[in-house]
Amino acid sequence: MEWFFVLGLMLLGIGIIVIEVIFIPGTTIVGILGFLVGIYGVYLGYEYFGTPTGHFIFFGGFLGATIALVAAFKSGAWERFSLKERMQNKVNEDIDVKINVGDEGESISSLKPIGKAIFNDQVIEVRTNGDYIRESKKLKVIRVDGQKIIVEPLN
Repeated sequence: MEWFFVLGLMLLGIGIIVIEVIFIPGTTIVGILGFLVGIYGVYLGYEYFGTPTGHFIFFGGFLGATIALVAAFKSGAWERFSLKERMQNKVNEDIDVKINVGDEGESISSLKPIGKAIFNDQVIEVRTNGDYIRESKKLKVIRVDGQKIIVEPLN
């Protein structure tokens, strides 16, 4: 009975780690949970069966996790979830922007540092020089570089 429990914990830990790496990368919490489940399985292996068998379980688990991760990457399982299209549009490309340096307007979204603002009754995408500006704040155009409109808050 102990073997099934230890083996089950090891497989569950490896499975959770593979799920973390392939399907939900970046969360870290799921990966840590899988690692802890696997470590608990190794601990119980040492506890139930002694040091030599515990070493075997430890190295077997490490080898199993490595094989599972390599197999998951080679299988291309994540390809079904990855974005395959590229954005082709440019910022403010589809509108005729008639904005000049010194024009005043208002942010209609927060600028972090990019967001939407309204100038001369046109809603356009603008950016700051790295500042965060809340919505509904008065803005002033300080630079127009093609379709990029750089703004700063009015004081």
